[in-house]
Amino acid sequence: MPSNIVLATILITTISILAKNAISLQFREAPKFYNSVKCPSITRRSAAANICYNNAIHVAMTLDAAYRRGSMAAILSVLQHSSCPENIIFHFVVSSSANATHLRRTLSNSYPYLRFDIYPFDDSATAGLISTSIRAALDCPLNYARNYLADLLPTCIQKIVYLDSDLVLVDDIEKLAATPLINDAVLAAPEYCNANFTSYFTPTFWSNPSLSLTFANRKPCYFNTGVMVIDLERWRAGECTTKIVEWMELQKRMRIYELGSLPPFLLVFAGNIAPVDHRWNQHGLGGDNFRGLCRDLHPGPVSLLHWSGKGKPWVRLDSNRPCPLDALWAPYDLLQTPYIIES
Repeated sequence: MPSNIVLATILITTISILAKNAISLQFREAPKFYNSVKCPSITRRSAAANICYNNAIHVAMTLDAAYRRGSMAAILSVLQHSSCPENIIFHFVVSSSANATHLRRTLSNSYPYLRFDIYPFDDSATAGLISTSIRAALDCPLNYARNYLADLLPTCIQKIVYLDSDLVLVDDIEKLAATPLINDAVLAAPEYCNANFTSYFTPTFWSNPSLSLTFANRKPCYFNTGVMVIDLERWRAGECTTKIVEWMELQKRMRIYELGSLPPFLLVFAGNIAPVDHRWNQHGLGGDNFRGLCRDLHPGPVSLLHWSGKGKPWVRLDSNRPCPLDALWAPYDLLQTPYIIES
């Protein structure tokens, strides 16, 4: 049986190869998209802040080696379906160890007209807080960067749309960004109240009276954190990052949940979020977290397709084992050497 040292060496080598391959990916230049005549003008708030504009739609995403191809496709889908693409400003969070210069060049080459900025995320912010979960990808420190957006982004930005990298929009993001954050809600997202909410926490959590009372006077429902509209001013005022971190610290001591970065969000926000129509997160297209089997769309209209789960469309397409819905992702792929979808 190989020693732990040998296994660690193999793992490090594998990660290095994957990172190198991801960096070497070459993407095509996307077409330029123009505003319609009805779009409002965006004006810079101050000469010193080149990313802060009035009337802009701010979109936050993470960029990492494993999902970079998905991110490039997601950006294209946002721009292609927007009525005011020139009013969209992207905010990309990257690992502090990532090559930010290379990422900036990659984005600029494929999207020469894109308004964006890059924010390094210090992985040490989550050091010692991440608990192992049911899928290794969920334990990546960058997966927790959404907890710190209010600290990373300029304070002049009041509201953002946060998007995961494994999705594409087929509707105008302006409609999603315009979601009213009623009742002083910090964030908005589609809720799924038919899901078994109790399953997201361990028996240790539910058997502890002081912990289970967390949801007293709330009607908590599951929501997916891959698509959210967030009021950053309210987040900062409510010290939401601190609250999430406190739950993560407790998790290290008591193991009160199993599924990565989602449960702390549920603990802080479930039952107190503004509603969003389900059409804005047709999630689960990547299957479950174990096998990633093919899934169909949920009933109803679709504005956003989300391959949450283990199966990612670019991986399945490259292996020539796509699911039927992966063909809906393929047109947004900017990889220079695309695969051929067999009819």
